[in-house]
Amino acid sequence: MDLSLSAEDQAFQDEVRRFLDDNLSEDLREAGAKTGGVFADFAAGLRWHKVLARRGWSAPSWPQEYGGTGWNATQRYIFARECTAVDAPRIFSMGLRMVGPVIMKFGTPEQKAKYLPKIVAGDITFCQGYSEPGSGSDLASLKTRAVRDGDDYVINGTKIWTTGAHVADHMFCLVRTAAEGKPQDGISFVLIDSMQTPGLSVKPIVTLAGDHEVNQVFFDNVRTPVANRIGPENAGWTVAKYLLEFERGGDAYTPNLYARIEDVRRIAREEAADGSGRLIEERGFAERLAEAEIAIQALEMIELQVLSDLSKGRNPGAVSSQMKIRGSETLQALDHLGVEALAWYAAPFEPEARTMGRNEPTVVPDLGLTAMPLYLNNRAATIYAGSNEIQRNIVAKAVLAL
Repeated sequence: MDLSLSAEDQAFQDEVRRFLDDNLSEDLREAGAKTGGVFADFAAGLRWHKVLARRGWSAPSWPQEYGGTGWNATQRYIFARECTAVDAPRIFSMGLRMVGPVIMKFGTPEQKAKYLPKIVAGDITFCQGYSEPGSGSDLASLKTRAVRDGDDYVINGTKIWTTGAHVADHMFCLVRTAAEGKPQDGISFVLIDSMQTPGLSVKPIVTLAGDHEVNQVFFDNVRTPVANRIGPENAGWTVAKYLLEFERGGDAYTPNLYARIEDVRRIAREEAADGSGRLIEERGFAERLAEAEIAIQALEMIELQVLSDLSKGRNPGAVSSQMKIRGSETLQALDHLGVEALAWYAAPFEPEARTMGRNEPTVVPDLGLTAMPLYLNNRAATIYAGSNEIQRNIVAKAVLAL
C-alpha cells in the first residue's frame, strides 16, 4: 500500500490547514482541548458544525447529492487527521454519522427532503434511543412499546444511556410494534421530531468524571406519526443493523488515537509528579507506548481499506466489528498510560476546570486536565455500540463461520 500523498492530496491537505487556521477560533480550540467525553461542549460543537456547513464540509462521508462533500477515502482521512491535530471540537454527530445514512438508504423521498438538509446544516440534532434497562447488548429484548392509533404510534417505555438527550431536539428510536415470533421480527425504527413532545421526559445521569452526557428517557403515551417510521413496520432490526455498521466503523478511529498518544507523550515528557523521574525515560513505559503506537498503525491499515470501500458504496460489514474491538481497546490502553504518567495529579476531581472560559488555578496541570476524565469515560468504549464480546461473536459468525 502506497501511503505517500499524491500532489492532489497534498494540495487538499494544505487547503484544509488554511481553512482551520482561518476558521478555528481560540475558544473552539479550547472546547476541543478540554473534551473529556465523547463530544465537545455542545454549544461549541454546534458552532463548529455550522462553520463547516457554510464551507460545505459538515458531512465528509455523505454523497454530494445529499449535501455531503463527495470526498474520497484519502480526503476524509486527511480532514479527520488535520482536525484532531489542532483540537477542533468533536461535534454531536449522531445525525450525520448514524441516522443520516439510514434515511438515505431506507427513507422515503419525503423523509429525505425533510431531514437530510437540516442534519447537514446543523439545524436539527438527533440522539439515539436504543438501549434500555435490561436491554443493552441484547438489544432484541427491548420492551419499549409502540401501539398504532390511527396515523400515530403511541409509545410507552424507557431508554437509558441516551447520549445528548438533554441537548438534542430529535430522537431516532427502536420500539416494539409486535410481540409474536422472534424478538427481532417485532421491532420498528421511528423518528421523534421533538424532545419536548408531551409525555417524553429526560432524567440526567452524571458520569464518574462528573460530566452530564448520558440520560434516561421516559415515554408516557408519547405520540409520533406513523409517517416518521423508517422502513416497513417490524423491519426495524434490519435498519438498526445497518446503522450499527456506521456507528462501529463508519468514521476513522486512528486520527483520535494518534492525537491521544501525543497527549500521553507530552504528559510523560513533562510530568514527574511522584518525584521519581519522567516516565518517558522509563523503559517499560516507553515499550508499552511503542506497542500502542504499533497497534494504531495496524488499525490504520484496516481503516484506510474500509474508508476506501465506503467511498465505493460498500458497507463495512463485519470488519466494522473488528475495528471497534481494536480501536476501543487501544484507546483504553492509551488512557491507562496517560493516567500512569500523570501520577498523583490524576486523583483531584475538578470537572469545573474543563468548562469553557474558566481560567482559575487548578491542582491538575493544564496538560493533564482530561487524562482522568477520558480514562473514566472511555471505560464504556468497549461496551457502547455493542460490547466487544458481542463484536467477537459477530466476527466469529460472519468471518470465521463458526
